[in-house]
Amino acid sequence: RGFENHAPWQLSGGMKQRVALARAWLPGPEVLLLDEPFGALDAQTRLMMQELLRNAWLATETTLLFVTHDVEEALFLADRILIMSAKPGKIVEELTLPFGRERDIENLAAHPLYGEIKQHVLHRVRQEAKRHF
Repeated sequence: RGFENHAPWQLSGGMKQRVALARAWLPGPEVLLLDEPFGALDAQTRLMMQELLRNAWLATETTLLFVTHDVEEALFLADRILIMSAKPGKIVEELTLPFGRERDIENLAAHPLYGEIKQHVLHRVRQEAKRHF
């Protein structure tokens, strides 16, 4: 709001990302593919975009395939995490997360299994990276 008549170059990175997300979602797709959509954003804007994405997803129940290298982002946004190998890219592990869909970013780390799952995912990702380094 308030930037409707601005040129794209006058928008912040977060604003541009919100516009891109809205443009992708407006046609009402059954599946939305997102390849590291928040990677270039500052930490605070990234958290806000994650929350915006979660709220939109909960409201529409669109299937999202979200690629990220950020384990904490995956733990917050996902129902399932698929860990891939480097070369060739194939799924080496699938985890179903126990957190439920109504999770809150400020309280997620307090879940009794959060630290254990985060450590496991970090270990597997590093293990795969080392095999192809």
